[in-house]
Amino acid sequence: MPRQFRKVGTNSGNNGCPTLYEASPDAYVVQGVRISDPTELTQLDNLTAEEGAVVVPRELLANFGPKEPVHVPQWITFDEFDGMFTTLKHSAWRMESRRLYASDEATETYAQFARGKAVTWDLDDPWCVERREQAASGKRFERVRILDEPATEGQLYLLDNARRNTAVGEDIRALTRTRANQLKLPCEDFWIFDSRVVALLHFDDNDRMTGVELVTDPVEVVRYAQVRAAAWHHATPYDQVRGNFGL
Repeated sequence: MPRQFRKVGTNSGNNGCPTLYEASPDAYVVQGVRISDPTELTQLDNLTAEEGAVVVPRELLANFGPKEPVHVPQWITFDEFDGMFTTLKHSAWRMESRRLYASDEATETYAQFARGKAVTWDLDDPWCVERREQAASGKRFERVRILDEPATEGQLYLLDNARRNTAVGEDIRALTRTRANQLKLPCEDFWIFDSRVVALLHFDDNDRMTGVELVTDPVEVVRYAQVRAAAWHHATPYDQVRGNFGL
C-alpha cells in the first residue's frame, strides 16, 4: 500500500518548491531541485545509483522541520565496528564498566585463569599484530577498567590481560567502582574514536554484546569526552593496581 505524505511546509517563493512532507512521525520527504552535476555528486559520501540528492533552503527545515529532539539510534555491524580500529586517525579510548564479558568466558585463556594457572598470551595472534602495527604508526590506544570491591573474576582476568594489551602498545588503567560513582561516571561501555565519534556498546542480561551504536552528536561526544578526562585523571596504571587496591 502506498504511503500517504502530509505537506508540512513549503518555500514561499519559486512556485512553492522546495516542499517538506511528513511520511510518518519519524520520517520526512523533501521535494527540491535535484543535484545532477557529476562533479558535485562525487562530493556526497556513499551516494548509490538508486539515490538522489536535492538542494533546499535552510529556512524550510528551520521553519517546518521537527523542533523537539528525537533520539534515533544509529547502529553499525560488528564488522563495521572492527574496521574503525584501522581507519581511526590518531586515538581510541575505552571505558570498560561491566563485571563480566561473555566473550572472555569463551576463551581458552579465561579457562586457564579460572583454573588458577598462569595465562600464556599469544602476542602474535592477528589482534595483537594489528594493534602493535597501529600503535607503532603513532596511534594511541587507552582504556580505563572499572573494578568492583572485591573485584570479580572477570575483572581480575582483564587485569591479567592488561599485560597483553600493554605489550602491543595500549595504556591500561583501572578505577574502583566506588571512585567512579563518586565522580558520577556513567555505567556504560564505550569507545571514543579520534575525539569525534563514540561507539556505545550494548549488552544483554547474559553479558553478551548485542550491538554497537554510533554517537556523533557533538554535544553527546563532548559529554563522553568529559567522562574520559575524569576517568583517566583519577585512574591508576594497571601495574600499580594490585598494591594500591589491595588485590
